Amino acid sequence: MKSSSFRSLFSKKKKRRSYRSSKARSRTIRSASAKRPWLLRLLLFPFTNVVARFILLGLLVFLIVLFIYLMKDLPSPTRLTHSDNYAVSTQIFDRNGELLYEIYGDENRIPVNIDDLPPYVSQASIAIEDQHFYSHFGFDVVGITRAAIKTIRGERLEGGSTITQQLVKNALLTNERSIRRKIKEAFLAILTEIMYTKKEILEMYLNYISYGGTAVGIESAANTYFGKHAKDLSLAEAALLAGLPQAPSRYSPFNSDQTQAKARQSEVLRRMTEDGYITQEEADSARTETLQYAISKTDIKAPHFVFFVRDQLYQTYGEETVEKGGLRVYTTLDLSVQNMAQASLSAEVANLASSRVGNGAAMVVKPNTGEILAMVGSKDYFNAEEDGQVNVTLAQRQPGSSIKPLMYATAFQNKILNPGSILLDTKTCFDVAGQPPYCPKNYDGTFKGAVTVREALGNSLNIPAVKGLQLIGLPTFMSQATQMGITSWTDPSRYGLSLTLGGGEVRMYDMVQAFSTLANEGVKMPLTPFLRVEDYTGKVLLTVDPEERKEELRWLSANYEETEKGEARRVMDRAPAYLVSHIMQDNNARRRAFGTRSELIIPNQIVSVKTGTTNDLKDNWTVGFTPEFLVMTWVGNNDSTPMNRNVVSGVTGAAPIFNDIMSTILNDVEPIWQEKPADVLSARVCANGMPPSADNACSVRAEELFWAESNPSEIKIITEDVWIDPATGQPPLPDQHVDGLVVQQKTFYSDSITPRYCVDCANQTTENQTP
Repeated sequence: MKSSSFRSLFSKKKKRRSYRSSKARSRTIRSASAKRPWLLRLLLFPFTNVVARFILLGLLVFLIVLFIYLMKDLPSPTRLTHSDNYAVSTQIFDRNGELLYEIYGDENRIPVNIDDLPPYVSQASIAIEDQHFYSHFGFDVVGITRAAIKTIRGERLEGGSTITQQLVKNALLTNERSIRRKIKEAFLAILTEIMYTKKEILEMYLNYISYGGTAVGIESAANTYFGKHAKDLSLAEAALLAGLPQAPSRYSPFNSDQTQAKARQSEVLRRMTEDGYITQEEADSARTETLQYAISKTDIKAPHFVFFVRDQLYQTYGEETVEKGGLRVYTTLDLSVQNMAQASLSAEVANLASSRVGNGAAMVVKPNTGEILAMVGSKDYFNAEEDGQVNVTLAQRQPGSSIKPLMYATAFQNKILNPGSILLDTKTCFDVAGQPPYCPKNYDGTFKGAVTVREALGNSLNIPAVKGLQLIGLPTFMSQATQMGITSWTDPSRYGLSLTLGGGEVRMYDMVQAFSTLANEGVKMPLTPFLRVEDYTGKVLLTVDPEERKEELRWLSANYEETEKGEARRVMDRAPAYLVSHIMQDNNARRRAFGTRSELIIPNQIVSVKTGTTNDLKDNWTVGFTPEFLVMTWVGNNDSTPMNRNVVSGVTGAAPIFNDIMSTILNDVEPIWQEKPADVLSARVCANGMPPSADNACSVRAEELFWAESNPSEIKIITEDVWIDPATGQPPLPDQHVDGLVVQQKTFYSDSITPRYCVDCANQTTENQTP
């Protein structure tokens, strides 16, 4: 009994201990479970262990996929400082730093340094766009939440973007309106805030943000709306510009109703005052300031030159770099010379309108450096009705007699002629294979008989010029002209003897290059519109040093056996170039055709000058140069309509324009005599163009220059008795029967082309009489 009871009691106590132990363990487990995270408890709960892990894994995958989707193609904030990430306008300046034009694609952007701006420029943007710019970390949580709610509701998404967000949106993202883009924007804003200082972010914002139209960045906006640099903006102007980015069209001061623009400006000033950036007095003063807006127009100076430069830049750097790469191009153009030349040309062409002269062109260069000082492509670039945008200096036109100096220079170079050589200006026909004989005429319809090359070139006689070309040969002339700068004569089969009279088209630009070679005494210095080209960071991409080019020219003159130095290249001996230039300076040599007081004379200066007029009166030219300046002018019509004959006599038309431009340039400039080369000699010559000698006894005719190395063919002189018709003073023709003939002693000249010309026979000056 006891034993049983004892066992029973023992048994009951054991059960009781077990019960208490179970409860304790339960409390311990509950306590431990309470300390574990709910997610871990869920995973540890035996019944749901597998399901929970599956759900959590799916959730994790979903979040990763969502993040990848949202951040797909996410650009790096480092691109904000890459030059290829945004377009920067290219600026073209004249030689004195005057802005001529800005080249840009869809955006006109000129980067500026924030340190160069007045403080209120950036403060105005902060006050109106992002009051807490200096305290947030890239984005406004409240703003993003508000934008998300509006998107879900289908309302218009706006506002809430910080300056940092606006920067990454404009610079790195698209204008897509979506939650995805907003999340990207916020994430990039945070990264941007980590990578850059607030000052750097503000500077990038001011350079990236659009102020309406093509005006991107504060510098472009300041120029577009006020015609000034951003560093020169007043508080009132800065406040107006700061209000534009939110809605440029609505707040533009160029709207007919400026109420909203002024209201927006006032709001910017109010917020600046509220944030302590300015005082109330400063705000009130800014509100009452009368703003002077820029005239809305295409701002371009020297347009023909500017677009010539642009095309050169395209060829060198490519269109994308020019339109977006922010080049700073410092050119050779002198805007004061350009404007003077344009005014002179436009005025003279207007005076000639009644004589069927509709257009003109001109170039001014420095031959010894190749610098282009002026390029006037038409009388008025902006006259679309008369094709004013066509740049005639680059157009193919016939040069008329202005090409003759190049032919005679070639003849001198090849030692075939000298200034004193005699050519017969007589009625002459030249055989042309497969064509009728070519019979050129002089401008005035007369013949001058035996003339020196000096007289032939000075008076622009045609028959001697054609004879000169036949002597040297067409290929030789074309080759020499090409070396000097003519680029259009590429196929000899297209041309004939009329090439020396202007029968082959050329560009004024090429003629200027060729005559610059004469001015440089046979050294070709390439024309250039550039002094320096930089990128927008100041890195120099190209330099052309005028002083260095002058030194190259001097070096080649001193080292005559050398042909190249830097960009300078000798393409003709010094003596032939000097001799042609000397003839072009000689006012006595041209007095028969132009008189002694013509527009070709620049008082108190030594200038080599040549005119040219085409036979069909479609082109009229004048070119003149000194060692330091060259001017070439042209008048005519773009559609090649002939001009009146009285206008293009050689001393009207282009000549007065030349005279006006050259006289202005040389005003107060000391005249420069070209130094005579050592191998150019002076001697008295006979009527046959040769120096007197034992074999060449003659009465002295004149003092003349000649190249010592040359050995030109002399003209043959024969004196004999011949039958003369007293009525005509000439020998009768072979098939002509004339009574009363008398015997007279006459002198006959003959050259390689004209076999027999009676020098002292009467009446041989007009073309309808037979010499």
